[in-house]
Amino acid sequence: MKYLINFYIKKIKKEQYEIDSNIPSSYLVLLAIRRFYMLLKGSLSFINKKGILFIGHHVEIKSRSKISIGYGVTIDDYCYIDALSKEGIVLGNNVSVGKRTVIECTGNLKFLGKGLTVQDNVGLGTDSFYGCAGGIRIGSDTIIGNYVSLHSENHNYLDSNIPIRLQGVNHRGIVIGNNCWIGAKATILDGATLMDGCIITAGAVVTAGVYEADGIYGGVPARLLKKRF
Repeated sequence: MKYLINFYIKKIKKEQYEIDSNIPSSYLVLLAIRRFYMLLKGSLSFINKKGILFIGHHVEIKSRSKISIGYGVTIDDYCYIDALSKEGIVLGNNVSVGKRTVIECTGNLKFLGKGLTVQDNVGLGTDSFYGCAGGIRIGSDTIIGNYVSLHSENHNYLDSNIPIRLQGVNHRGIVIGNNCWIGAKATILDGATLMDGCIITAGAVVTAGVYEADGIYGGVPARLLKKRF
């Protein structure tokens, strides 16, 4: 059983993968059954995909024609995805979307949002929120922890004669480079650009600006703590 599962995982991911020898075969059997049903849902999803797609239970997906997916993508249980936007949602190869994650590409019908692009081998953790109205781009091999939120939109507020809710919004977008690690419960705000190799500590608030490659940032607001190398 372990040999077969290892074989198929390597085939899907197209990289080396070895299951821990301590995992019971009974656990792997149940996992294989669950993944089979996720595969069936993915094959019947009517989403433009280049290969295998796994979709979990109680996943709600809107504007499916605006979604493009590579191979080996997983959208786990209870996710909500609304791809209505100018550029839609692009998920590269081996991207995983964690349980209960929300991806919204358009904040309201007055302004069509830009969308989301996620490159290869990216893990989007559970219980996260991606507000993609201003555009979010995430580079390859990036890890995003649980309970992370990204907001690529700001409210206008400078006119004292008009309620904030009626002043509209502005967008600069969010860019996260390759090989980054975003810690749990971090918040990334509109206008933030993280260069390759950045680490954002758990609970940090990343405001607008450019964050140096290979920098470790933490705090509220996030500041450079040290360089990785």
